[in-house]
Amino acid sequence: MGDRILSIRDLETLYGPPSAASITKETPVINAAYRRLIEAAPFFTIASSGPAGMDCSPRGDGPGCVRILDERTIAFPDRRGNNRLDTLRNIVEDPRVGLLFLIPGLNETLRLNGRAHLTTERSLLESFAVKGRVPTTVVVIEIDTMYFQCARALIRSNLWQVDAQVDPKSLPSAGQLIKSVFDEFEAADYDGALQERQANTLY
Repeated sequence: MGDRILSIRDLETLYGPPSAASITKETPVINAAYRRLIEAAPFFTIASSGPAGMDCSPRGDGPGCVRILDERTIAFPDRRGNNRLDTLRNIVEDPRVGLLFLIPGLNETLRLNGRAHLTTERSLLESFAVKGRVPTTVVVIEIDTMYFQCARALIRSNLWQVDAQVDPKSLPSAGQLIKSVFDEFEAADYDGALQERQANTLY
């Protein structure tokens, strides 16, 4: 396999040096400009690692879904889900996480790396309550570094273009996806109740 890149030296020789701006845009603290991006983002993904391997999970809760506690610390509630706990298990084992924030209509994204822990501190939990429902835990992240990602990937993908949206009916439903790996699963029943079930269990 002579075409494999097996050293950092070979990789850097192939690509050349990074642009100056790609280095200088990096910061360990939330400044006024990056604060605006975090507060505007209704959605992000969080990557984590543990003994069972890697995980990348979507999270969303409307603009400001991540709260800024101070210039080096952010927090977000762990809303109701399927209780697989992949991300949370990883955080308990290995605090290193990476977040990618997306803001509808904006092609730049925000990348953040840090160290996370879970807390059940009551006043913090209650501050994230929605409709009287309190999250089980809050994820607190101490920031190591953050920087915005240039727009090329979102421009190439036409992510925010209405005419690029895919008709959901052209793809497998949630129930059909489960049935694809567990043939006895009742996909139609699952899909028929899915919308109501999700609406009743958002928080």
